[in-house]
Amino acid sequence: MREAVRRAADVCPIEVGVAVAGGDWKLTVVSKLEPGPLRFGALQRAVGPVSAKTLTRQLRALETDGIVTRTVYAEVPPRVTYALTAAGAELAEVARALGSWGERYLGASAPVAPASAPDAT
Repeated sequence: MREAVRRAADVCPIEVGVAVAGGDWKLTVVSKLEPGPLRFGALQRAVGPVSAKTLTRQLRALETDGIVTRTVYAEVPPRVTYALTAAGAELAEVARALGSWGERYLGASAPVAPASAPDAT
């Protein structure tokens, strides 16, 4: 577990979720790994316009936090696959729900109006 997650645990469980899942491409990575393990190149293509450096950084963080496992096969050339852990599979459900919400939000016929402030009188 990364230090950012430990610090978030002192605040509240929502902050733990944000510390683990927040960041460039993390939830997209989790959603793309939900069907099953992928090699780095296939994962990068599935995620979209993400640099190898950014994807590597996010995969390492997800691995440290126990969301993703990295398996290295003793082959030449080396083969590495990434897969979700049980915690990662649970997070994939959250990613799916957030994706559904995003689709509804984007499909709304009118922009969501900000909540009005209470009268100051």
